Amino acid sequence: MDHSYIDLDEETLFIVSQTFKALGDPTRIRILHLLAEKECSVGEIVEHLSLGQSTVSHQLRFLKNLRLVKSRRAGTSIYYSPEDEHVLKILEKTIQHATHD
Repeated sequence: MDHSYIDLDEETLFIVSQTFKALGDPTRIRILHLLAEKECSVGEIVEHLSLGQSTVSHQLRFLKNLRLVKSRRAGTSIYYSPEDEHVLKILEKTIQHATHD
């Protein structure tokens, strides 16, 4: 038996489950997939994905709280980009899995 197994603490379990919850929503998947390609403002996300501004803002807040996206201010605009490459890799691998025939 492998004795290197480490039991997961409550905080780790919570973060992992919240990350999968974030990836369990089609709108959040679309936003993360777009941001994996390029940094975008809320307006650009709204335009690219044909979503409402309040929807995009709400989902970005959710993703930012989980530290999956980060923001930077440039003048009056705020631009969003992925914060965690690990989660992007999981997302892209899952997309490849879904589109593989």
